[in-house]
Amino acid sequence: MPPPPESEDFSLKETKPNLGGEKVTGNKKHKSSYDLVEQIQYLYVHVVKAKDLPGKDVNGTCDPYVEVRVGNYKVPTAHIEKNSNPKWNQVFAFLIDHLQSSLVHVTVKDRDIVHGRDDFMGRVLFHLKDVPKRFPPDNPLVPRWYSLEDGMDKKVEGEVKLAVWIGTQADEAFSEAWCSDAVGVIGTDGHANIRSKEYLSPKLWYLRVTVLEAMDLQPIGKCGCLEVYVKASMGNQALRTRTSQSRSVNHTWNEEFMFVVAEPFEDPLILRVEDSVAPNKDEVLGTCIIPLCNVDWRLDLRSLGSKWYDLEQHVAEEEDQKQETHFPRCRILVRICLEGGYHVLDESTNYCSDFSPTANELWKPSIGKTKDGQKATDAYCVAKYGEKWVRTRTIINSFNPKWNEQYSWDVFDPCTVIAIGVFDNCHLHGGDESRGLRDSRIGKVWIRLISTLETNRVYTHLYPLLVLDPSGVKKMGEIHLAVRFTCSSLLNMMHTYSQPLLPKMHYIHPIRFSQLDCLRHYATQIISMRLSLTEPPLRKEVVEYILDVDFIHVWSMRKSKVNYFRVMGVLGGLIALGKWYDGIHKWKNPNTTIFIHIMYTMLVIYPELILPAIFLCPFLIGAWFYRCRPRDPPHIDVRFSHADSVHPDELDEEFDTFPTSRSSDLLRMRYDRLRSMAGRIQTVFGDVASQGEKLLSLLSWRDPRATVLCMIIHLVAAIVVYVTPFKVVALLTGFYVLRHPRLRRRRWLPSIESILMNFFRRLPARTDCIL
Repeated sequence: MPPPPESEDFSLKETKPNLGGEKVTGNKKHKSSYDLVEQIQYLYVHVVKAKDLPGKDVNGTCDPYVEVRVGNYKVPTAHIEKNSNPKWNQVFAFLIDHLQSSLVHVTVKDRDIVHGRDDFMGRVLFHLKDVPKRFPPDNPLVPRWYSLEDGMDKKVEGEVKLAVWIGTQADEAFSEAWCSDAVGVIGTDGHANIRSKEYLSPKLWYLRVTVLEAMDLQPIGKCGCLEVYVKASMGNQALRTRTSQSRSVNHTWNEEFMFVVAEPFEDPLILRVEDSVAPNKDEVLGTCIIPLCNVDWRLDLRSLGSKWYDLEQHVAEEEDQKQETHFPRCRILVRICLEGGYHVLDESTNYCSDFSPTANELWKPSIGKTKDGQKATDAYCVAKYGEKWVRTRTIINSFNPKWNEQYSWDVFDPCTVIAIGVFDNCHLHGGDESRGLRDSRIGKVWIRLISTLETNRVYTHLYPLLVLDPSGVKKMGEIHLAVRFTCSSLLNMMHTYSQPLLPKMHYIHPIRFSQLDCLRHYATQIISMRLSLTEPPLRKEVVEYILDVDFIHVWSMRKSKVNYFRVMGVLGGLIALGKWYDGIHKWKNPNTTIFIHIMYTMLVIYPELILPAIFLCPFLIGAWFYRCRPRDPPHIDVRFSHADSVHPDELDEEFDTFPTSRSSDLLRMRYDRLRSMAGRIQTVFGDVASQGEKLLSLLSWRDPRATVLCMIIHLVAAIVVYVTPFKVVALLTGFYVLRHPRLRRRRWLPSIESILMNFFRRLPARTDCIL
């Protein structure tokens, strides 16, 4: 990858591609099922089978295969040993724009391993101008039998059944076809590793295990009290209880564990009761293996009964030999259930693509669908939404790969995100897992669905692929996506805004945040392991990058700045309101101040207009900002992320390992910098606390004179408000607050505001109690 230029363009660009064969603008609506990608024409050759092939070997048999050659592309099928009527059923797709010849050669050959030269058995020749064109929604061409010919256009023995047609990537045969733009001239080896594929995440459950007590534990060669605990293990997950404080053979714990398990339930739950006989030495008193297929599951908070399980004890009789002996009275009481009412979190909480509970019975009806779509070299895309993963084919040796593949997902919640990542396939050309190769990350894009996408609008944009590393932010390229959200029921979609985000079990019986973080780690491990076993495999580094596993809660100066400006942005509305009031209060715009006087008087005289005016203001503000509404979906903003101006040392600190691996002098400098910033934050928090303590001390008699004055002021105010009509009090108060600045310049007569402010400043705080 060449180094990026000094000035990068990190902006989002809208495009107008030819989708579905016509130029598309942002508001154009499409109705067909494969219309969000540009149509690419392919020459398809479907080789089905052959019959009555002549025997070329000494024993009268043949090992036939078919070779398809178009221009500089020459692709063979698999060879079938000792079969005169072989079946292949393979499809080849050649990109029309890359063809350098108008002739299609389909040649049947006999593989000769002994002499190293394959025998010619016959061929079928097609001219590209005679090949029929069939585009969706047409079906692929039905294969037919062709007689084999020699090089002189004379018929020879044998026939081959095949079909040749020109179609697009929307053809049904495309997903399993050998593609010339994906593999170039490297042949069919490694095709499974580069073709497009859809994946489904394994169905994940939370397993709740409550260890209650154990009865009649038998010590092994030990006298005195037992220091017993229970270790629960589920696959590679292991948790243990505290040590029981009981001094008898019966022990109680009443501790609860949570595990993540995946269907099908292959691993059992293993409970081991162990005794701490010495430091770093434990002895197993009993083991219980519980298959999960026998465990109850629940959808709500209904209570489940506990159950006694027998423990099996291991007794060593001879060296290097153990025998299992069953003790019926040695038992453990546990309560186990599979929780179907929770959503098993496997993604970062900021970019969740799904909030559905595990149990299908609790799923909401779908409210619509969404859809999808670079770096260089051997690039492919992976997109994930909900349980469904998709992977495009790998485009070989291209800095500008074109996939033009379309996928769709059912959408169940408006506040969900689809993640799209671009990777460089490093497992081609003889690469293997044992060499430690990992598919390189090129970039990732998140698109929030209904919350930011208009219904039935086609969004076509170039999203920048950005990577932040210790040297700074880099643009690795751009990815061109076409996205459309369609809604089958507007009423159903609006109803989802009133529903809880997560399944109700998360609120009725919440799981601790620290426990959720650990369970999410186990969930991502299970998913990455399962998807790595598929063909083609979706490797661990890809799954972890899409699921945002690298996100950890460590200190970052850059993120602290981002969050500070985010808070200031949230408070910007209040600050603007304060400046607007200050302008009215100081008569900077007399016309506006007079208008506010009139409005205030009307609201005081007609108080029934106050609530309608309060609710009308947000409506008017929203209508005013309609003209400034965002026209493009949100994307990663480099300036907002403070990635374009971050100091190199701050980046080095952000990418440092945890615990740190830097030198002590550098750590001392960073620690002093952190102390300086924390000191300023500490001062601000102290000032806020002091103001609050002063307010609380008004009636707490910390300052008896101030409390007496406060009580007298409130008593006088209560009498004045009681004998004076409320409208008069409100009008006088409002006109006094908004009086002209000339009426405030009486130095010999202090204003009421200054009196109250001076009184408040003299109230005591608890700063004198701080050491």
